[in-house]
Amino acid sequence: MPKGASDDPAELVELLMEETTERMDRSLESTRSDLSSIRTGRANPALVDKVTVDAYGSKMPLTQLATISAPEARLLVIAPWDKGNVDPIMRAIQAADLGFNPQSDGNLVRIPIPQLTEETRRDLIRRVARRIEEGKVSVRNARREGIEELKTLKKDGGIGDDEEKRIEAEVQKLTDQHIDELDRTQAAKEEELLEV
Repeated sequence: MPKGASDDPAELVELLMEETTERMDRSLESTRSDLSSIRTGRANPALVDKVTVDAYGSKMPLTQLATISAPEARLLVIAPWDKGNVDPIMRAIQAADLGFNPQSDGNLVRIPIPQLTEETRRDLIRRVARRIEEGKVSVRNARREGIEELKTLKKDGGIGDDEEKRIEAEVQKLTDQHIDELDRTQAAKEEELLEV
């Protein structure tokens, strides 16, 4: 919390809650973004969102070099704006170790999405669970930081014991909501992975 932002305890408490909520929301969105790149057996342009390509003398996100579409349930098509980037895009996808075998006709890169095996599904579910747990840890860290700031505010004489307990309960309620949302996200992703 920025020092000297205000001397009004009510404004400081409101600012503390806003910052804590924002940190938790960022954790939730980051986790969802990471999960979107875990393949489910269906073609989705988000599967290659994190791929970076050596092009024009630097590393560039694939999304800045081509149009990515999913014309069929099991096929991704990447149409580079500059045909000279077809080979670097192919190398980048192979280097990203996504389990894909890209194919090229010189103009487009086609990525057939293979059917998931039972073993691959279990591995992906473990990866989802690990990423969800990281998201929960991040949310809990935001709670801890918020409560530390609250204790500092109380120590500085800004609020009393009753107010501290009330706000602490609000922060915990906010934490529980974000954890529940992560649990729902995990359940939805696992259901997606188990679809045949």
